Amino acid sequence: MKYLRIHIQFGAETPTFKRERKRPPLYSFKDLKYNPDMQLTAKVKLKTAHEQADILKRTMRLANTCCNFLSDIAWQERKFGQFSLHKVAYRQSRDTFPSLSSQVVVRCEAKVAQAHALDKRTKRKFKPLGAIEYDARILTWYVDKREVSIWTVEGRLHLKFYAGQRQIDLLQGKIGQADLVLIGNDFYLFAPCIVEEAEPIDISDVLGVDLGIVNLASDSDGESYSGEAVEENRRKFSHRRRNLQRNGSKSAKRKLKKISGKQAHYQKDVNHVISKRIVMKAQDTSRGIGLEDLTGIRERATTRRRQRARFANWSFVDLRTKIEYKAKRLGVPVIHVDPRYTSQECSSCGHVDKRNRPDQNTFKCVNCGHVANADTNAALNIRARAVVNRPNGLGHAIDRVMPGTSP
Repeated sequence: MKYLRIHIQFGAETPTFKRERKRPPLYSFKDLKYNPDMQLTAKVKLKTAHEQADILKRTMRLANTCCNFLSDIAWQERKFGQFSLHKVAYRQSRDTFPSLSSQVVVRCEAKVAQAHALDKRTKRKFKPLGAIEYDARILTWYVDKREVSIWTVEGRLHLKFYAGQRQIDLLQGKIGQADLVLIGNDFYLFAPCIVEEAEPIDISDVLGVDLGIVNLASDSDGESYSGEAVEENRRKFSHRRRNLQRNGSKSAKRKLKKISGKQAHYQKDVNHVISKRIVMKAQDTSRGIGLEDLTGIRERATTRRRQRARFANWSFVDLRTKIEYKAKRLGVPVIHVDPRYTSQECSSCGHVDKRNRPDQNTFKCVNCGHVANADTNAALNIRARAVVNRPNGLGHAIDRVMPGTSP
């Protein structure tokens, strides 16, 4: 690519023009500026007796009642910022809810302000057992003892919590507030934690990864991760929910509540396994990871009526997020590419044609006759684009490229 560089000399009547060839900057990973920290959430389960659980529920109900009271004031006074709401509502809240400590009222104000941050045209209402925030003044962690001291309407409770070694390591970098959440009959604390990112590794190539529905992920090495088990699980729970909803009895409703969330939990576990394997493969072979930027695909794509449920169940965002954060922790670069025509382009000759896809599984180029698995071919195209469209910093670290392409 050529461009004009203008050289201006003071005192000269006209500027002089010199045509030069633009040269790509030479970077190495050591020259990259990156954020050394990332934020993850540690989820720990509290050990509660029946009486303690009842106290926590009463605390949550009272705090969320206070949130609704504050939301009414915010709506009437049109004061949706935390500090402006504090000025007009704090004293009323303290007088109306004397059982709540001053800091709990302040956290309720913050919750109301955050709820109105995205939309001030709709009055917000809060569920009786919705999550409530705790900060360092009303929640104390004793990580070495696996114990917390938490404020309630009946005073402080000292509760043990369940945590594995991963959660203990994360809690060493806990920051800010923690959320008390009731899931089913169990109480959890969600604590944001800062984790130091690994320094980016030097890479010699890119592992292209194509995300799909039939195959949840396929890489440019030819390895695929089938979505058959996920689809079977979706159909099983969809059938159960439909039959139980038609029944409508009390026992059916109890069963619906019992199976709630199981399908989503299964899919998240599958995504964790797949993302870990992809990232470990990239790290072991000194490669980056190329992914498609699928933002807005649900709005752009059209599907047949029989395939809508399966398409809606496609959890590509969750899988992509897990790949990205696991890669960051290990210093593996992730490169996003334009997804257009990756499934129709031939990875051998570059010819793009809709007829290259005779069916879902097969790719057969009408130009050169190249035959391959359709998902593997798409992953190779993603890999080639990631090599060519590398961000600043990858520079000349990649030596190998696809035939017919140039970095």
